[in-house]
Amino acid sequence: MSNPDILSLRRSQQLPPVLLALGAQIVALLALAAVAVALRESGSALPLPVWLTLAGLGAALLSRRLGLPAWWQGINLVFLPLLWLTLQSEVDPAWFLAGFVLLALTSAGAIRTRVPLYLSSPRAAEALAARLPEHAQVLDLGCGLGGPLAHLSALRPDAKLHGVEAAPLNWLIARLRLRGRAQIRLGNIWDTDLAGYDVVYAYLSPAPMPRLWQKALGEMRRGSLFVSNTFSVPGVEPDQEVELHDLSHARLLIWQMR
Repeated sequence: MSNPDILSLRRSQQLPPVLLALGAQIVALLALAAVAVALRESGSALPLPVWLTLAGLGAALLSRRLGLPAWWQGINLVFLPLLWLTLQSEVDPAWFLAGFVLLALTSAGAIRTRVPLYLSSPRAAEALAARLPEHAQVLDLGCGLGGPLAHLSALRPDAKLHGVEAAPLNWLIARLRLRGRAQIRLGNIWDTDLAGYDVVYAYLSPAPMPRLWQKALGEMRRGSLFVSNTFSVPGVEPDQEVELHDLSHARLLIWQMR
């Protein structure tokens, strides 16, 4: 691979995966449209399902070239064929609108943060509760539906619990669920100051971990704990690793800030 190709690939990897996947779909469709025009002029044609399959293959190969994970490649492979099959069905379009609205309300901010909705197991909260200092100020970054904070409030009533969540529906559910037991703020993790907390807990994804670690280094005070569920910080060994032995084979990675 030439140097310009490497630089282009690195720049593309800085974009959100959803935009790269969309770009792969558009490029594949444009390329096939050009081929279809050429075939039509020569008097040849292919059935629509074949074109859709070829478009999916092209988008999958492009997404692989762009360095997208295997599951994004799979989505690009089946997206257009599944869309066509769905349009052939007699499903009321209102259901698709309802699904889109629900996805938007529960996943807002995912394009920017590249963090889907993960649900922590009760064992994560139990392991975390056992390691909290007395009267700890605890922050759950991307608190989702409030599960870990709800368990912590029962296990450690002395702790002062806080959460931040970017998706409006998740925030509302967590706020109602934890009324009087935790302060839940609607906002972005990058706009949240980590300085005032003894423990910062995060169950996010691999994508934001390098940037989040730098944020923790710059804001968290000495002796405080940064805890990640499952996802590691590249090149930084945790001070402690706790296997949770739950269904998702999760683990807590714990760093003491210095």
